[in-house]
Amino acid sequence: MTEPTTPSPDLATGVAEPPSGVVEGDVTERAFDPAPEDSAVVASEPAERRALVVGEALVDAVRAADGSVEEHPGGSPANVALGLARLGREVDLLTWIGDDERGAMIRRHLEASGVAVAPGSDSASRTSVATAVLDADGAATYDFDLSWHVPERWASPPAAPLVVHTGSIAAVLEPGGADVANILAAHRDSATLTYDPNLRPSLMPPPEETRPVVEALVAMADVVKVSDEDLAWLEPGSVPVEVARRWAASGPALVVVTRGGEGATAITAAFELDIAAPPVTVADTVGAGDSFMGGLIDGLWSAGLLGADRRTALRDVDEVTLRSLLSRCAEIAAITVSRPGANPPTVAELEQR
Repeated sequence: MTEPTTPSPDLATGVAEPPSGVVEGDVTERAFDPAPEDSAVVASEPAERRALVVGEALVDAVRAADGSVEEHPGGSPANVALGLARLGREVDLLTWIGDDERGAMIRRHLEASGVAVAPGSDSASRTSVATAVLDADGAATYDFDLSWHVPERWASPPAAPLVVHTGSIAAVLEPGGADVANILAAHRDSATLTYDPNLRPSLMPPPEETRPVVEALVAMADVVKVSDEDLAWLEPGSVPVEVARRWAASGPALVVVTRGGEGATAITAAFELDIAAPPVTVADTVGAGDSFMGGLIDGLWSAGLLGADRRTALRDVDEVTLRSLLSRCAEIAAITVSRPGANPPTVAELEQR
């Protein structure tokens, strides 16, 4: 086992070292090595390439307003990977779970839908848990018992991923957060980078400390999805769309602000557009934003706008294409909130609806 190293800020990409958070020292970390272990990265056609999702997988213990508790596999990046797989995409998830009963439940849940859990991801001493407390309207607030590391050893897929996604706790919480930034930087020359801050105030440093980390990742990303609630916490008193405009000017080709049942706003260099959310009876809101994010990646994939060589085309996306794509994302999120837990739809369910 190597001694830990702390990555320094990357001046080329603007990635700064994330601040310290609440962690447990399960395994000694090392800086991410972009070279895959025991295999070589080979060129391949976009149709053959996969998505790489990096971030936490955990168990959501959902406590309903009536006091009942149910456990569901969750974690924002894991939910995005699940949503992509159910939409027919090939996905690898690099995560941090225990070799325990809850970890086995998460693995079964993901693999049943086609998500490949990266080797080494089950090296935690125990699987993390998020207790989600639902109010009378089904809205969730969270309390976490969680640690986050990038596994000390893991094997990259043999082909460079077409898209790399991260977000939420994994992108901020140390000791894994700095390695996540390094993974994104290592794949920028071949992949589209997508990011959803999906902030968790109870786990993260104060907004003034978290903001520089988030903004550095935003500047590196090609596509950012963020909720109005995230922006309200990160920049109190701000107007969400104005923050999103500033973010869009810092690097991303596309920034999407979601507003729950009020729809979403997309911002590009050329135009802005709003979409409405479909009417739906809400069971709970767990995983809604993650389902939207998975749908966004999937839609850009279908439109041929993923991959580093498609960055110019992504920046030039037209309003008709983007509106259709985002309306489908809203439909995916609506299906998810109509049933308990982070349970995104399959392609067949989406077509039936």
